[in-house]
Amino acid sequence: MINAIVLIDAEANRIPETAQAVADIAGVSEVYSCAGDVDLIAIVKVRDHERIAEVVTGAINKVEGVVRTTTHIAFRSYASADVEAAFSIGE
Repeated sequence: MINAIVLIDAEANRIPETAQAVADIAGVSEVYSCAGDVDLIAIVKVRDHERIAEVVTGAINKVEGVVRTTTHIAFRSYASADVEAAFSIGE
């Protein structure tokens, strides 16, 4: 599974509706409303890199109220004491 964190700038008067529309997109597991530099954070969980592009550019960016997105691929970090940790992309 590949995880991506999508930072979303939204129209201020549409944040609740935009958050709900983003949360309803297949592949989006969670959406958070934020105070700070971005308005929303969406967690996207998909099986391959092509699907990230479909979800973000093909769906999230087309939601009414979305002004701009920035996508970060999330790699799990482990404590130095975790001797069984391994890094990989996908499953």
